[in-house]
Amino acid sequence: MPINSKESGVKGSGRKGRGGRGAVRREKPEYDQKMLNLARVTRVVKGGRRFRFRATLVIGNRKGKVGVGVAKGSDVSNAIQKAFAAAKKNLVAVPLVGGSIAHEVAGKYGSAKVLLKPATAGRGLIAGGAVRAVMDLLGVKDIVAKSLGSSNNLNVAEATLVALSTLKNTVEPVAEVAPVKTETEKKVETTKPKGEGTKG
Repeated sequence: MPINSKESGVKGSGRKGRGGRGAVRREKPEYDQKMLNLARVTRVVKGGRRFRFRATLVIGNRKGKVGVGVAKGSDVSNAIQKAFAAAKKNLVAVPLVGGSIAHEVAGKYGSAKVLLKPATAGRGLIAGGAVRAVMDLLGVKDIVAKSLGSSNNLNVAEATLVALSTLKNTVEPVAEVAPVKTETEKKVETTKPKGEGTKG
């Protein structure tokens, strides 16, 4: 005798189609990332040659935090994971002002030098290569950047971080200062009669 599924109390598999309510939503990662360089490196060992991969990565939350990391791994994914972890340890917090930086700064790393200038709203990212990647993941929307010296992506990115690390928070608490008396007020106090203010 066939058993009715309703009577037995057994529910169906409950699988939803694509886009159904049962689909699992992936959480957005805390940091976005961009690959600056991925290279295969060779090391000569006793048994022959050993191949590994080296990844140079920039990460940032587009809200004022950015970092650069470089690492080697046995395969591409392993190198990227290690570079990501290294970048998280080298995060730099930068105070942004209206989508740009507060003032002009410069940084040097090795033979690479980077100059960063704030720009008006709507100017855009006037930068290229590694500097542009760092600015984009930092959350900067308007800036003028110039790279001098070495064109090595890692050196340029590190020089950019050196420049950004010199920026300080422009909003600082103002200490309370006692009011300063003017020269007129001082003269009035010195010319007051000695008996003034005392009762007869």
